[in-house]
Amino acid sequence: MELMEIYRNKVAAGDLTADPAQEAVLPELDRIRTALAEPVKKGLFRKAPEPPKGLYLWGGVGRGKSMLMDLFAANVTVPCRRVHFHEFMQEIHEAMHKARQTGVDDAILPVAQDVMSQVRCLAFDEMQITDITDAMIVGRLFEKLFEAGVVIVTTSNRVPDDLYKDGLNRQLFLPFIDMLKDRLVIWELTSPTDYRQDRLAGSPVYFTPVDATARAQIEAVWQDLTGGATGSLDLTVKGRKVHIPAFHNGVARASFYDLCGQPLGAADYLELARNARVLILENIPCLGRFNFNEAKRFVTLIDALYEARVKLIASAEAVPELLYLEGEGSFEFERTASRLREMQADGWGRE
Repeated sequence: MELMEIYRNKVAAGDLTADPAQEAVLPELDRIRTALAEPVKKGLFRKAPEPPKGLYLWGGVGRGKSMLMDLFAANVTVPCRRVHFHEFMQEIHEAMHKARQTGVDDAILPVAQDVMSQVRCLAFDEMQITDITDAMIVGRLFEKLFEAGVVIVTTSNRVPDDLYKDGLNRQLFLPFIDMLKDRLVIWELTSPTDYRQDRLAGSPVYFTPVDATARAQIEAVWQDLTGGATGSLDLTVKGRKVHIPAFHNGVARASFYDLCGQPLGAADYLELARNARVLILENIPCLGRFNFNEAKRFVTLIDALYEARVKLIASAEAVPELLYLEGEGSFEFERTASRLREMQADGWGRE
């Protein structure tokens, strides 16, 4: 069954809304799927067929890129791994660290060979390069994968030329961009509709007090945005790991304690804001002198989310204006309360 038929069946069932921009890219995904399904003829004098070009699908947040990736990965008949790009690069770093401990001269080679032995297709979500170490590794890694015939399909919010924009030593990264343009079809998803915002439009995003009703409402939002996914995300910030308990397709979910009860700072929250388009933050307590350090971290977290225009969905013991009534910092918290109110507005969030 072609992806177009599968897509239209989902539309007919009410699971999706028909979108011409999404439909336009389905034949491109089917091209890759069909080519991968062709049997690879083996023999002494048979040359392995040239792998199909992959796909770099980019466009604004909430346009359906991740949904299309899910549809593709679920219907590919060869070994294919669907993974968030950030998570994949973390795994690569860890594997290279282990490889170096064995004394190899080039740690990328065994790591690339391990990936190549497991898959014929890698389906990445949200390719972005913000780290100098990733920038230096990714070019050589992908070169090895392409040489082995691994097909890459990826989504991104940026056109390839904007990857690692203004990054340190970016000129060393430019050959990787050229490689992407050569090996992947570059396709902009131009849908005018932000489906993620549409799902939240008109719905409350701040639930108080924290009780069974609020917990059920938060769970319903998570189910709606992610289908109840069970993945998590570990961010690496200055050599430390910051664990996000639940993460799927740019939607993060954590408790107040996870993010503000730990010794985290602005750098950690900025890295979270770079990776998440939506944060579901649960169990925000009332704040004051008794939890002053946690309150300071919460202010820093909200500032990072606000500046990055990350959509916030939260459960809290009180409305924003009543969260912090007494103690040092209560006056300064008025700005945070104002931002929390503004972030509840319909349509607020990253474009």
